[in-house]
Amino acid sequence: MHVIGLLGGVASGKSLVARQLAALGSGVLDADQAAHEALNIPRIEDSVRKRWGERVFGADGRVDRSQLARIVFADPPEGPRERQFLEQLTHPAIGRKLAKEAERLAASGSPAAVLDAPLLLEAGWDRLCSRLVFVDAPRELRLVRASARGWSEREFLAREAAQQSLDCKRRRADMVVDNTGPPEQTRAQVERFWHSLVG
Repeated sequence: MHVIGLLGGVASGKSLVARQLAALGSGVLDADQAAHEALNIPRIEDSVRKRWGERVFGADGRVDRSQLARIVFADPPEGPRERQFLEQLTHPAIGRKLAKEAERLAASGSPAAVLDAPLLLEAGWDRLCSRLVFVDAPRELRLVRASARGWSEREFLAREAAQQSLDCKRRRADMVVDNTGPPEQTRAQVERFWHSLVG
């Protein structure tokens, strides 16, 4: 089974490309879901509570990711230090969950699976991938899209700074998808890539 890893800047359209690949028949490795599940592991919950206290837990007793994000995406030096702690705590568990799901999809006969994870390279999850696709969009457009999600420019910049440079991601990619235009234009590129991969 091919595993397609998606790279790109914040709000470049990786989720759109993932949905388009899924519509063509790809399985989906959901890094966001794996991260949710990892934060619910008792050992990890305990470490989070010891580090940041009850302020990062919601009324349901689970980790409140929005509260946690305020801490780990804070300005240097505190933000990067806290983010490093969180990543070292959760990334191994997330990676194991993704690998297990990839095995399940392969066993089910899926021709490919797509992995959309913001820190794909940083976490080493590219090792799961047979192809890397860079989703490209200019910074101004990405900032508009991020604003539509309710993010401030400061939040956009903090999340972008937490990732490897766009040049590095582009160099690592086997293919570039231009997501500057309408979704139909992106879909045409995705379809060409899919057919070249699985026939």
